[in-house]
Amino acid sequence: MEKIIEIRNLTKSFGSKSVLKGINLDIYRGNIIGYIGPNGAGKSTTVKLILGLIDGYDGEIKIFGEEIKNTNGNYKKKIGYVPEVADLYESLSAREYLTFIGQLYGMEYDEIDNKAKRLMDVLGIGDAYNSRLSSYSKGMRQKVMIISSIIHNPDILFLDEPLSGLDANSVMIIKELLAEFAAKGKTIFYSSHIMEVVEKISDRIILIDKGVIVADGTFEELKHSHNEGSLESIFNELTGFDMHKQLAERIISIVEGE
Repeated sequence: MEKIIEIRNLTKSFGSKSVLKGINLDIYRGNIIGYIGPNGAGKSTTVKLILGLIDGYDGEIKIFGEEIKNTNGNYKKKIGYVPEVADLYESLSAREYLTFIGQLYGMEYDEIDNKAKRLMDVLGIGDAYNSRLSSYSKGMRQKVMIISSIIHNPDILFLDEPLSGLDANSVMIIKELLAEFAAKGKTIFYSSHIMEVVEKISDRIILIDKGVIVADGTFEELKHSHNEGSLESIFNELTGFDMHKQLAERIISIVEGE
């Protein structure tokens, strides 16, 4: 299998706070990686380092065989990204936004315009192609973000809570889309707090906690090694969080005035 991403001894600190503490990863073409962990575990930092959105790390990050510190950033044209919180230019229409993004990836305007409209039609929002993004619902905005991440046909996709705000039918389409992409050799990093989705779509699950990888394998491998029935149970065991029932009961008691 072709190695797409290679990470060696990756460490990153913000001031005196150590966020990543020696990450080692080999990611291969066609993998769907479920990249999970508690808030503050280092997931977003890892992704932002790979994307070149932040720098100042120690260790090695190779994309397509090249250390990213030694490139001119052209590798980014082969990557798509859906952040957890999207900053859309709300004064723009979807047409203006998507053609702008496509041109950043080096595409021709007419090609982007054609693809963007057709993709919006498929996702049921084509009628709003020329409407300002400020008028869009959360689900419509999420669809635009997903389109912006795939319009240039990238080799690697980084998706952070990509199903947020989507209706049930759209969720089914996106899940199927990811499976089809992987079958065509695209590599997908999928990060979510919805464990059931990660469990179902990922062929490999990586769990990071406090800046280190604490689990790496298929769901079946993780389930077998930890004697747990669900990814949520494995997650709670490995991250040491077992207060959910007690805290829920406390909330109920407060709400009920006890």
